Amino acid sequence: MELDLSPKLAKKVYGGQGGTYYAWCPNELPMLREGNIGAAKLALEKNGLAMPRYSDSAKVAYVLQGSGVAGIVLPEKEEKVLAIKKGDAIALPFGVVTWWYNKLNAELVILFLGDTKTAHKPGSFTDFFLTGLNGIFTGFSTEFVSRAWDLEESVVNALVGQQSGKGIIKLDAGFQMPEPKAEHRNGMALNCEEAPLDVDIKNGGKVVVLNTKNLPLVGEVGLGADLVRLNGSAMCSPGFSCDSALQVTSIVRGSGRAQVVGVDGKRVLETTVKAGNLFIVPRFFVVSKIADPDGLEWFSIITTPNPIFTHLAGRTSVWKALSPQVLQASFNVAPDVEQKFSSKRKAEEIFFPPPN
Repeated sequence: MELDLSPKLAKKVYGGQGGTYYAWCPNELPMLREGNIGAAKLALEKNGLAMPRYSDSAKVAYVLQGSGVAGIVLPEKEEKVLAIKKGDAIALPFGVVTWWYNKLNAELVILFLGDTKTAHKPGSFTDFFLTGLNGIFTGFSTEFVSRAWDLEESVVNALVGQQSGKGIIKLDAGFQMPEPKAEHRNGMALNCEEAPLDVDIKNGGKVVVLNTKNLPLVGEVGLGADLVRLNGSAMCSPGFSCDSALQVTSIVRGSGRAQVVGVDGKRVLETTVKAGNLFIVPRFFVVSKIADPDGLEWFSIITTPNPIFTHLAGRTSVWKALSPQVLQASFNVAPDVEQKFSSKRKAEEIFFPPPN
C-alpha cells in the first residue's frame, strides 16, 4: 500500500474560551505514524492560559503568530519565564514542564513538531496535565494527595474541587501572571526571523538553520529545524537529506507548488501547498518547491540535530562534481548536450530567482 503524502490541515482536539489545541492525525497523514513524528498547534485567545503539562515526546515549538509568555521548567531546574513572539523557536526536551499565556488581543499560535518514538501512540503527542479537570490531582485519592503534599483534607478538597477546564482556561482580565525575564531567553529560544542568515540568495530566498550551535538544547531534543523564506515565483533546488532523516514541513505563509520523487524515479507527490498545510518527505526522497507570486515560507524539523542535505541543482549540485564522461554515458547524450547541462547554474545555489 502506497503512503499518502498529500498535505493536511490540523483538526481540533479540545478547547474553550481561552483557546484551542489542534493536532494532525496519523490516520489522515500516515507518514506521522510511519516516521514516528507528532505535530500539533496551540491557539490562545486574550487571557488564555495553556495550563502546566509535560509530554511523552521531545519537541520543537515555533511561534507562528502573536506574542505572549512561556513558562518552562527543565528537570530539576528553576522555572524560566520567557517573552515569546512570532518567529521564536524553542527546544523542549523530555521531561520539561511548560505553560503558555496570551495577555494581548491578537491570537497567539504555537506550532509543535517532535519525535514520538517513545510516545504512547506513534505519530501523536500525549500531554499529562498537572492541573485542571484532567490533571493528576483529580486522579489521586484525598489520602494520597494529603500525605504526598502534607496538606489538610480541607485544603486538598479545595485544590481538587475548584479546578476548572481541561488543558486551556481563560483568566480574569486583572489576574497577574509572572513577568518574563530577558535573561531567561538565553539558550532557551532563538528568533528565526532575526537570527543571522545561513543562506541569503538575492531574489531567491533565505534560510535560518536551527542546530546545536545556535540553540544547544536541540541536541537534547534530537531534532534540527529551519525556517525557509522563498521569494515570489522563486524555486527551491531539488534536494534530499543524505543522513537518513525525515523532513516534516509546516507551511507558515503564502502558497506554492511542491513535487516529491521517490524510489525508481517515481513522482509520489505533486500538489499545491498553502499556509496551515503539513507534509512529510520520506527518507532520501527528493523534494522541490516553487513559490507563487506572493512567496512561500515554511518551518521544518529534520529528525537529526545537525542535518546534512544534498542538492541536485545549482553551484553545489552533485552533478557538478561528476566527470563529463560519466554524465555523457549515464544520460546517453552527445558531449555538446552534456556541456550545456553542466554549464548552467554555476553561480546560484539552493534557490533560483524567477526567470526573466
